[in-house]
Amino acid sequence: MPRHPEDLRIAVDIGGTFTDTVLMGADRRVLAASKTLTTHTDPAEGAFDGVRLAIAEAGVRLSQVGGFIHGTTLATNALIERRGAVVSTVTTGGFRDILEIGYERRYDQYDINIDKPDLIVPRTRSFTIPERVDVDGSVVEALNESAVDDLAQALSDAGTEAVAVCLLHAYANPTHEKRLAVLLQERLPGVSITLSSGVSPEAREFERLCTTIANAYIQPLMARYLRSFAKTFATEGLTCPILMMTAGGGMTTLETAALYPIRLVESGPAGGAVLAANAAEQCGLADVLSFDMGGTTAKLCLIDGYQPQTSRRFEIARAQRFIKGSGMPVRIPVVEMIEIGAGGGSIAHVDRLGRLNVGPESAGSEPGPAAFGRGGERPTVTDADVVMGLIDPATFAEGRLRVDSGRAEAVVAGHVGTPLGLAVGPAANGVSQIVDENMAAAGRMHAVESGKDLGQRTMVAFGGNGPLHATRVARKAGIRQILIPEAPGVGSAVGFLYAPVSYEIVRSQYTTLDDADLGRVNALFDLLIGEAVAVVRAGAPSEPLSCRRSAFMRYRGQGHEIEIEMPDRALAADDIAVLRDAFEREYSRQFSRAVPGMVVEILNWAVRVSTARVPPPPMAPAPEGRDAVPASRRRIVCDLTGEAIDASIYVREALEPGSRIAGPALIVEPQTTTLVSRDFVATVDAARNILLASIPLPEAAP
Repeated sequence: MPRHPEDLRIAVDIGGTFTDTVLMGADRRVLAASKTLTTHTDPAEGAFDGVRLAIAEAGVRLSQVGGFIHGTTLATNALIERRGAVVSTVTTGGFRDILEIGYERRYDQYDINIDKPDLIVPRTRSFTIPERVDVDGSVVEALNESAVDDLAQALSDAGTEAVAVCLLHAYANPTHEKRLAVLLQERLPGVSITLSSGVSPEAREFERLCTTIANAYIQPLMARYLRSFAKTFATEGLTCPILMMTAGGGMTTLETAALYPIRLVESGPAGGAVLAANAAEQCGLADVLSFDMGGTTAKLCLIDGYQPQTSRRFEIARAQRFIKGSGMPVRIPVVEMIEIGAGGGSIAHVDRLGRLNVGPESAGSEPGPAAFGRGGERPTVTDADVVMGLIDPATFAEGRLRVDSGRAEAVVAGHVGTPLGLAVGPAANGVSQIVDENMAAAGRMHAVESGKDLGQRTMVAFGGNGPLHATRVARKAGIRQILIPEAPGVGSAVGFLYAPVSYEIVRSQYTTLDDADLGRVNALFDLLIGEAVAVVRAGAPSEPLSCRRSAFMRYRGQGHEIEIEMPDRALAADDIAVLRDAFEREYSRQFSRAVPGMVVEILNWAVRVSTARVPPPPMAPAPEGRDAVPASRRRIVCDLTGEAIDASIYVREALEPGSRIAGPALIVEPQTTTLVSRDFVATVDAARNILLASIPLPEAAP
């Protein structure tokens, strides 16, 4: 048993339905894991319940833990549910209506009853201050400090709890923003202030302002929560610092997270992508699809060369869930994925036209699926899985959560079976077919948008419901191989423990490639690297660091840029031609051809400083395959025919490398169950991952 603090690390992922906890040893093996219901009134309560169970199972004390990583949906939920502070904005004089103008277009030009995105701040709380900085950072009009008293009074009269300051071209020269923050803090000591030059120092005023507003909106709430969370665990004996998972797939300090909580949005799913990339590298699978199905949502992410796709733009609380442009845009480093309302708690219903629909509304953890016996009255995906016999009530959630099969049958029959004239088994199978097709369609759409083919990829499935639905989704998406890593039910939390401590900064400084002042560019990189290193060193004082530099480039006249990696050193004159070639190669890859003779512009420069990545250990070849011995058998509804069939039951912990299982079968473990459909065969590799491969079924006799 590990005895030294540095040998033990804990990760806690608070989701919309469950809170996942993982305890890992120095050899990167999971020592204990737990899944507890999320306590929405006090998320730290459910988190501590999970930690208590994990350390008790491993026989250690909290004071022995040397690393603690936390991810939470609280920031995301606060933005979606509009539970943040009263925010006012301060912009440059003459630019009060940035939010109203937006992109100057409708996200759906044919919808006459279009719902505009809720951008949090109404015009009545939009204020201005006389000042002006031009695009290169030169002061055109000095900050009018004599106007600050009236501004502070107006902010106070509006009931302001947080201020989002976004002055014109502050990314090029933040002096006015910083001075205004000092003056406002003197006059409004209890008000939180967010500066655009700190949270998003990039060009494009609308997106920069939206990002600043979103950060200001959740900053007071998240700061209080993080302080309370840290205090709770310190009181219980935790002595190490708490690091926070970010949306970009790295970790940062609690202090940085409290200052810029917008970077915590979608931190849980990012951990899942890190897990999938690690599992893919361990197995030598360069291109995979990460499939994370939890209690509330399903997340899918493309991973190429063991690196998840990333993006600089993300939309929050879309007015139309699947339509780009209908949400509030924020510019932060994020792992790019598609997320849909398809989880175990997704509610099924029959509409007025007699059509069966599933989601996006979810029962969450309160009241949860009807089978949980916590007051749920409507059928969910989990209820359908219980009816189909795919969930064993005796082992579900480690046996700590009672599952009422009779209640699940009653709500599926009453709300789905009776309206459609179906028996309860086919009704449950119908719910499953709909939700699985929704997820497969989302995966296909995500791949098409990225110009990629799902059929050549392996699916890495995890989450509380991912392994249970993986074969069904893969079949519909045209995927022939699936990987189920160890501890998949708490996969995102496991991914937290593989993530590096990192920080990324992007800053705008416009130039054309041919006219670039390399001395100025190198000075900017030195500044950005210094800022990023300071943040990373706060969480990793002595570990070796790596730095990735990049530039966001485009042809003149285009509206969007392509990220091009740059050498990790000062740029020299010879690098100009190399950068042009790199840009045109990547442009050709994405758009089939480069455009000769065009001027190349660079809008943004970026650095990502992180602790050195530890690759997974090499995996030995699996021993010769042999058929595993089932622990029992049970009756299930076949996902291919909808008929009742016998399925073998296997306990994952008892499976040895080389074990082979032919479907139909269920592989049970403490936090989830893997369904081996009749047209799949499962094998266990040397690292104890489960590999599912589709097989052709014999044709039925005429």
